[in-house]
Amino acid sequence: MNNRFKSAMDSRKESVRFIIGEISHVCQNLKPRAPGSEGEREAAQYMAELLREKCGCCHVTVESFREHPSAFYSYFYFSMTFDTLCAVCSFLSPWLSILFGCAALAIFLFQFVLYQQVIDPLFPVKTGTNVTAIRPSTGEVKRRVFLNGHIDAAWEFPVNYHFGGIAFEIPGVMALIGVLYYIGIAIASLCGAGTWTQTAFTWGLLFVPFFVAVAFTYNPRFIVPGANDNLTGCFIGIAILKAMEEEGIELAQTEVGVILTGSEEAGLRGSKAWCQQHRDDFRDVPAYVLCLDTIHNPQELMVNERDLNGTVACDTQLADLYLQAAKEVGVPCKKGMIPLMGGATDSAAFAQGGFRSVGITGLSHKLERYYHTRLDYPGNLDPEGIENCMIATMRTLEMIEEGALDS
Repeated sequence: MNNRFKSAMDSRKESVRFIIGEISHVCQNLKPRAPGSEGEREAAQYMAELLREKCGCCHVTVESFREHPSAFYSYFYFSMTFDTLCAVCSFLSPWLSILFGCAALAIFLFQFVLYQQVIDPLFPVKTGTNVTAIRPSTGEVKRRVFLNGHIDAAWEFPVNYHFGGIAFEIPGVMALIGVLYYIGIAIASLCGAGTWTQTAFTWGLLFVPFFVAVAFTYNPRFIVPGANDNLTGCFIGIAILKAMEEEGIELAQTEVGVILTGSEEAGLRGSKAWCQQHRDDFRDVPAYVLCLDTIHNPQELMVNERDLNGTVACDTQLADLYLQAAKEVGVPCKKGMIPLMGGATDSAAFAQGGFRSVGITGLSHKLERYYHTRLDYPGNLDPEGIENCMIATMRTLEMIEEGALDS
């Protein structure tokens, strides 16, 4: 093993204290970081200043983008409306029931599973913020690595806060089953199945409370602190660059930088905007993006082979390299994927934008109690989880500099 990062790894406890201190400062002293908010921009500017002053970055930019952040979770209101109309119209016209049921399924698939901007134009425009910073190499650049975290914090999931993840998922799952049920019965009715279909429509009303409950899945008036999700990803990247500067660690042929994205919680809007704004940039050499998201449990550090509800593949070579790097520094790490209803990391947007990327997470994909709730505060950070991810990422950078991905 090469020892380029040995001094940084030796001082990792100090780096972890820096990370926790900075996360605490952002959560306690800056404004709430809703997607597309002034708080998101304030935090972005604060991180950009750290990158300029303490991380040896010669290229630091703060960029804005236009978005409709409230559209993403407002999907729940559309779902409630179309689902309920599907049920009501079954007593009036099976054709209408099928129409509204298919509309509900389509908006679920495109807006919520695939993160397409189907209903975004119906909502107010706001300004999101991204930060890009690069630490130069000492010689000819042959490759470039970006560490990614997202700046914004989520709207609260009150059901998860009060009752836990299983209770949170029940309304969505039952609503999906209910719509499929009504579509199936409506088709049977149109095919002349008989009067039993009217009884079946009546029994289907048992799904209506779940249709309505979907609308209360999130609270648009409360922004969680977002300490784990995802100030950990942001400040692990910043701390690695800071350690490189302080320890005099220089890479001869690899540029290392960070992409700190806004509005990930609004459907990857920041990373999608970054890929659009930089569609012709950073293509001179191979570019890799390590997306660090919600780094908490040291036993759950995971390389996600598939992202965006399981629909987007990551870069398998980069994923395998991270696993190997973790093994070499004695860090528990496993392969996994972000399942349906599990959401996404920014890695999905970077992969769709043509970059070699992988999402690294540090939580169980079975919804944890602090996820998107007020329990995601600085006192709930896990120093060991942060430390493990940081040294595994350092070793990955070291191996990339050694040419591990140059084939």
